[in-house]
Amino acid sequence: MSSIYVANHISLDGVIQGPGRAEEDTRGGFTLGGWAPGAVNDEVAAVLGERVVQAGGMRLLLGRRSYDDMLGHWNVEGGPFKEGLNSAQKYVVSHDPETVLAWPDSTLISGSVVESIRALTREPGADLCIMGSGELVRTLLEHGLIDELLLFVHPLVLGQGQRLFPDRGPEVHLRQLRTQGTSTGITIAHYLVERDTARD
Repeated sequence: MSSIYVANHISLDGVIQGPGRAEEDTRGGFTLGGWAPGAVNDEVAAVLGERVVQAGGMRLLLGRRSYDDMLGHWNVEGGPFKEGLNSAQKYVVSHDPETVLAWPDSTLISGSVVESIRALTREPGADLCIMGSGELVRTLLEHGLIDELLLFVHPLVLGQGQRLFPDRGPEVHLRQLRTQGTSTGITIAHYLVERDTARD
């Protein structure tokens, strides 16, 4: 049985929208995109490389928007993440069953999303990693399907943008696995999601 972990950049007020580039995600009139890269140093990159961007057997679980943005950006720009993203098995959640997935090793999940993902966790294989994909994270938290949160907490308050945790959502208890400060002020916070009962 595999677990599902989230690996996301997040502001101190919980915003995850548009961390990488100004034009990455402007939904809702968001104007502060590109707030993360300046603080991402070797310390953060090392943790990402260790836990998130390993190609060998890693499985990515992404919302369609995050899939299109991440794969599209790194395949155009190149860089350290391109090979890892392309070679990883990718499961992409979309409301549209006709969604075309442009990159290799990509499987569409549509329709009964929660049950399909629950079934994925029962298969042998690497853990499923979610990056970005705020709507998907919130849905899976609500259904008790997130096992770990690996958050890169940036020392800034954005005051606008899509937040990882909604104003009204499930109560989630966490157990701290690791906290690590970095020289640029990012706090790497790794949590285990605690549950009263085992996953169905």
